[in-house]
Amino acid sequence: MKKVGILVGREQTFPEALIRNINERGQGETVAEYIKLGGVRFDQGREYDLIIDRISHEVPFYRASLKRAALEGTFIINNPFWWSADDKFFNYSLAAKLGVAIPKTVLLPQKDYIKGITSESLRNLEFPLDWEGIIDYIGLPAIMKPFDGGGWKNVSRVNSLEELWFEYDQTGTLCMTLQEFIQFDQFVRCYCIGQEEVMIMPYDPTKPYLSGEQYINDPNYLSAELADRITNDVRTLCRALGYDINTVEFAIKDGVPFAIDFMNPAPDAELVSVGEFYHNWVTNAVTALVFKRLEAKREQPRYRWDSFLNPETGNQPLQRAAAAAAGSSESTTPVREVGSSIVSGIGDIVTDAASAVSEIAESVITQKPKTTRGAKKEGETTTRKTATKRAPRAKKTTPEA
Repeated sequence: MKKVGILVGREQTFPEALIRNINERGQGETVAEYIKLGGVRFDQGREYDLIIDRISHEVPFYRASLKRAALEGTFIINNPFWWSADDKFFNYSLAAKLGVAIPKTVLLPQKDYIKGITSESLRNLEFPLDWEGIIDYIGLPAIMKPFDGGGWKNVSRVNSLEELWFEYDQTGTLCMTLQEFIQFDQFVRCYCIGQEEVMIMPYDPTKPYLSGEQYINDPNYLSAELADRITNDVRTLCRALGYDINTVEFAIKDGVPFAIDFMNPAPDAELVSVGEFYHNWVTNAVTALVFKRLEAKREQPRYRWDSFLNPETGNQPLQRAAAAAAGSSESTTPVREVGSSIVSGIGDIVTDAASAVSEIAESVITQKPKTTRGAKKEGETTTRKTATKRAPRAKKTTPEA
């Protein structure tokens, strides 16, 4: 008997449907269940053949436990080693080399730093930043967001240099990116399962979360040519990044699909959010993926870091995704085999971010008065300057306790 473990946050309908589907199809030979974790011993043996991770990005104990399970040969969807090393700014840069359209993006130094970072620690930092040069490159309006965040948290639209300075002053120790705003004609969010199966979902980010109006089931929303290009871009990105479960978002302007967000390896799949059609599709697609991965031949892992980044599964060649980078169908670039997973879960979104999602999504389209939003993470010690009309500067002095 093969065992599948589900590691979740507060989401309900998706994991329940997934467990039900796997158990019905497995007929006792494959069994799915929620994982229970306590004190994990360093020499603990394998309990599950495959684990679907939906929450470890928010719970370090879970992340460490999953890495330990991988050491015993458990297949993890998505790979915790890659997720630990990944960030959105790197992904934008990689996507551009793969031939995917990306808005102009700049990585910004942090505004504040944790206790113990002094001016000597920042001797390599340009000071002050060339804010005018950054704006000249990106243009206005622009979107500022964390380089490794998700769930529309700490995302701001800025329409002037003064607004950029104000929003930057609120970011605390978060490392941010500034990205060209695409005034889109159309917008889609795409599921990608197993780096192959793609579902393009017409999506309206200006509609309130859980309104039932964000996701639209319209197979004729895109032209056939544009749908083919987006499908190819989605597969290219997910194969290069190694994600077996992911969503990719495109802001489409003048027929060009700009990929603006594609590091979502635990995407929303709740019935009340995405609707019955897409909920059923993703549940069935992930169920099929589970059995495909369980059937794949697995080699005994070599005890090296790179072997866990690229586990050999027998049915996943390592060079599928990067021919577009060189503009030749004969050119290939090795890619990651398995990605990693994040999730806040439907409950997290409802309780912590639902109103913020609607507010920020609306601000992408319409200018709104700026309000102060704190960005300090729990447990961090930072200092923060009062917003002024002069350019903010990354601190070169010892932060306060």
